[in-house]
Amino acid sequence: MKVEAKIFNIITFFFFLSAVVYGFWAKEPVGTVALILVGALSLLIGSYFQFVARRIDLRPEDRSDAEISDGAGELGFFSPGSYWPFGIAAASAFAGLALAFGHVWMIVLSSGAVLITVAGLVFEYHTGPNHE
Repeated sequence: MKVEAKIFNIITFFFFLSAVVYGFWAKEPVGTVALILVGALSLLIGSYFQFVARRIDLRPEDRSDAEISDGAGELGFFSPGSYWPFGIAAASAFAGLALAFGHVWMIVLSSGAVLITVAGLVFEYHTGPNHE
């Protein structure tokens, strides 16, 4: 997580520096505020990564003496035959169209479709509590 924290801290510095330069050069308040807000959001993410990095063990990405084989192993379970990602994509596209056209009934319908498909993906392999 230290690598990610460094990346976001560099991005934070860049956006704050850009906000200062833009503010003096363009004298336009909206762009300056936008750059400051983007820098603040980047600072928030970088601070979170630093907070987490202090509490977990060093990963291979964080060590300079790490070998490629140190990062080998299982990363997680990914369902090879799931149709839920296609449903999420279709529901999200429908939600984008609903927002673009501004029809309230489409927004409500597509929001429900997105929630249902995300819940389907999350609970695809849920078998209930284990009662032994």
